[in-house]
Amino acid sequence: MGIVRYTNESNLTGFILLGFSDHPQLQKILFVIILILYLLTIFGNTSIILVSHLEPKLHTPMYFFLSHLSFLDLCFTSSVIPQLLVNLWFPRKAITYGGCVVQLYVSLALGSTECVLLAVMSYDRYVAVCRPLHYTVLMHPRLCSALASVAWLSGVATTLVQSTLTLQLPFCGHHQVDHFICEVPMLIKLACVDTTFNEAELFVASILFLIVPVSFILVSYGYIAQAVLRIKSATGRQKAFGTCSSHLMVVIIFYGTIIFMYLQPSKSRYKDQGKFVSLFYTVVTPMLNPLIYTLRNKDFKGALKKVLRKVV
Repeated sequence: MGIVRYTNESNLTGFILLGFSDHPQLQKILFVIILILYLLTIFGNTSIILVSHLEPKLHTPMYFFLSHLSFLDLCFTSSVIPQLLVNLWFPRKAITYGGCVVQLYVSLALGSTECVLLAVMSYDRYVAVCRPLHYTVLMHPRLCSALASVAWLSGVATTLVQSTLTLQLPFCGHHQVDHFICEVPMLIKLACVDTTFNEAELFVASILFLIVPVSFILVSYGYIAQAVLRIKSATGRQKAFGTCSSHLMVVIIFYGTIIFMYLQPSKSRYKDQGKFVSLFYTVVTPMLNPLIYTLRNKDFKGALKKVLRKVV
């Protein structure tokens, strides 16, 4: 039957996102903090996209992928944060059935795409450090476009499978989601039938989109570390580490928090902590990406100043 839209308890169409209802004293504080972080996310990621497009010197594979990452973060946060802000400010924590479906499909597609894209970016850094003389030949525009397309298509494919299977579960009137976002693990818990197949499918997808990319990234950075240690010049070593440390920092924050959420046991006692952990990959990481990638990057800062001079 799929989702029962009308429950026995009320005429509410959709779900109740409980979110941080257990911490009423924190809700207004979280509202202000998340709103500020969201505005910074929009400003930072939009700046990266515009500057990378307008400045010819930044028409490189690294900034091509970084622009995709910024666009992903803009879309991902916009699929989650506006509803979160509404629920934090108003006492009614409802989300419509259609709103939940859209949020489920879109956020899962974008999150899965980012998992693959970060692995692609680690390959770009591997080639830049370990094969610098062949970098322009190996990372040619057609390959970059193909790799970005694979990342986007894999995200779309996994959400079409996971979200559709989840929405086919009968919920038998259960409509209180103990989270601030419509996510697959939370909706599976509402089902009133055996969900072994769904949980197994979710576990397999988590391995493919979390463990495999993380393993690929660690191997890439293992080779990068070996190559950097062979550089005799201290300045050269520092520059090589600088090009990769920012990406590695993003990887640790992003994958660490998602793995905590998606690979913990379904009856984990850390469910309340999980809501706060989820804030990292839905709110904090998209805001940090522009700062981490640009603050220590002389090329981008120079390009930003050049673009601002043209505008002003």
